[in-house]
Amino acid sequence: MVFTVPEQIAQIAFYNKETVYNILFHATAETLLTIAGDPTHLGAGIGFFAVLHTWGQNLLHHPHLHCVVPGGGLSPDHERWIACMPGFFLPVPVLSSLFRRIFLEELEDAFYQRQLQFPGSIEPLQDAFAFAELLRSHQDRKWVVYAKPPFGGPQQAIEYLGRYTHRVAISNQRLLSDKDGQISFQWKDYKHENKQNSKTMTIDADEFIRRFLIHTMTPGFQRIRYFGFLANCHRTTKLALCRQLLIAPVTELLPQPDDCRQLLEAITEKERNRCPRCGIGTMIRIRILPSYLWPAVSPPDTS
Repeated sequence: MVFTVPEQIAQIAFYNKETVYNILFHATAETLLTIAGDPTHLGAGIGFFAVLHTWGQNLLHHPHLHCVVPGGGLSPDHERWIACMPGFFLPVPVLSSLFRRIFLEELEDAFYQRQLQFPGSIEPLQDAFAFAELLRSHQDRKWVVYAKPPFGGPQQAIEYLGRYTHRVAISNQRLLSDKDGQISFQWKDYKHENKQNSKTMTIDADEFIRRFLIHTMTPGFQRIRYFGFLANCHRTTKLALCRQLLIAPVTELLPQPDDCRQLLEAITEKERNRCPRCGIGTMIRIRILPSYLWPAVSPPDTS
C-alpha cells in the first residue's frame, strides 16, 4: 500500500524533512492499524513495515510511503489468524480519509509547537491564519492512497524488497548519457494514461546533482520502520504465533481431550463432573449399573 501527500504539503516537508516525515510515518501507521482493527472491516491486529521514498520519476521531491502488509492479522484474543477477503484488504476511501485527518491534525500541532520553518516560497505560511487556511483547503480533498496487487509468492516478495528497501533516487539503468554538461535519463510520467512508455529527460548536470541530493536523509533517520506484530519490541514472539496459526492444522489448534467429557469441558469451559445440585461437590463414578426392565427384572443390589 502507498500513502502520499499533496504537493503543497510536500513543499512544507521539503524544508522540514525530519518533522514532516515522522508525521507521515505515524499517520500512516495509525491509519492502517485503526482501520484493520475495526471489526466492521478486518477486525485484526496487523503487522507491516513502511519504506520512505522522497522522489518521483523526474527526481523532484515527492514524499510517500510504501507499506508491505500481510493479508490478514491476529484476532484480538490472539487465538486465530484472520485473513482478508480474496482480492480485497481494506477500503481505500476510508484509509484516505483517516490518513488525511490524522496527518493534518499532527501537522497543525507541529505548527503551534514551533517545529516548522517557512523559508523561501512558503514564507507566507508562517502566518497562523494562512496556515489554517491551507489546512482547511485540504480537509475535503482526496489524498492519494492506493493498494497494489499482492505478491505472487516468496520469490516475488524478496525481489520487491530488494528493489525498494535500499534503493536510491535513480538506478544506473535509467541513466542514458552525460554529454556537454547535461544528463539524460529515462522516466515515466504517471500523470498521463500511457504510463508504461518511458520518456527521456535532459537537464543540466548541476540541476541533476541538485535533484539527486534533495533525497539525502538526515544522519540517523530511519527510512524503514516496523509496526504492529512486526514492531521490534515483540516481533519474535508474535511472528512465531502467526506462523503457528497459519501453518498448524486446525485439529492441532483445538484442545486435545482424552475423551468426550474433556472435549465438552474444553468447549463449554465447565466441569461436567461437578455436582449439578450444589455446584460444589465432585461426582465420582463408582459403578455403572446395567439396564433392566421393571418389574420383570429385579433391580440390582446396590447395598
